Amino acid sequence: MSSLTTPTFKSPYLIFIGDADNTIDAKTGLGIAQWCPERVAGQLRFAGNPLSLGVPDMTLQQAVDAGVKSLVIGVAPVGGVIGPHWVAVLEEAAAAGMDIVSGLHVRLESLPGVETAARQSGASLINVRTPAESLPIGTGIKRSGKRLLMVGIDCSVGKKYSALSLAKAMQARGMDATFRATGQTGIMIAGTGVPIDTVVADFVAGAAEVVSPANHPDHWDVIEGQGSLFNPSYAGVSLGLLHGSQPDAIVVCHEVGREFIASAPQLPTPTLQACIDLNLRCAQLTNPAVRCIGVSVNTTKLTEADRGDYLATLEAELNLPCVDPIADGCDRIIDRLFTEFQ
Repeated sequence: MSSLTTPTFKSPYLIFIGDADNTIDAKTGLGIAQWCPERVAGQLRFAGNPLSLGVPDMTLQQAVDAGVKSLVIGVAPVGGVIGPHWVAVLEEAAAAGMDIVSGLHVRLESLPGVETAARQSGASLINVRTPAESLPIGTGIKRSGKRLLMVGIDCSVGKKYSALSLAKAMQARGMDATFRATGQTGIMIAGTGVPIDTVVADFVAGAAEVVSPANHPDHWDVIEGQGSLFNPSYAGVSLGLLHGSQPDAIVVCHEVGREFIASAPQLPTPTLQACIDLNLRCAQLTNPAVRCIGVSVNTTKLTEADRGDYLATLEAELNLPCVDPIADGCDRIIDRLFTEFQ
């Protein structure tokens, strides 16, 4: 378990979103604000930015006065880079003694002004996307415990939210369940995990084995998925997670209105049945008994009335429980889990 990333995050947080004005780029901040609201004091966004995390706006001075301990970069744009116009804010926060927490690919200490300010104030620079050390290759050897993996028609369709929702609902029903993080936001929420996109390709399956180790026979690891087998940019990591997780069950994640692959808009998204079939076929390499137990759908683009009709149509088509975990909860998928694994 020493290969897990387990950084120390000091709260309360000020979440920096700067000029990121869309929910995909700001998914880190949105995820922390929703799942760890007790740790969040406020947000810092540039003037004119309409996007809000639903928490109070704060200047750096207001955050210092309120006892904020960490400035968390709540933005994860494509490529994971830090914009040059953000650096002055990070320097000022570090100079004020705030830890800087980043889930981006660029390392904070590579920014000279930020590194100097932190060294002088004693603030810590925390890079969540730090490659795990001493990871094994995947073995494919069956291990004890049970695993539920989120997969998707594309990236950024709700795999993290689905895993968090399911783990919370399973725990509420008395099940022994643990959310297992594989991305920077999930690690910030759970406090531990493996940032899969920092792992050398040969070790992705091994990393998945580390993040969901042998456990009690009745214990469920609920594993955050990454990418999609249908996304040419990220299919490799998705396949490695499937093989290393050895899932007993999968939940397919979907977003209403997603018609084309996000990073390859020349490609249409697959049908849900095609997504189910390919993921099961690939997962069978390490667990021939794997099954799909439901579909988790982000229906935020639909009205409440339309959501019900849409999900009912999907259920009739797929013969699986189809839910929006945020709007409707996950109980029907968990009911299917009980039915399948009694």
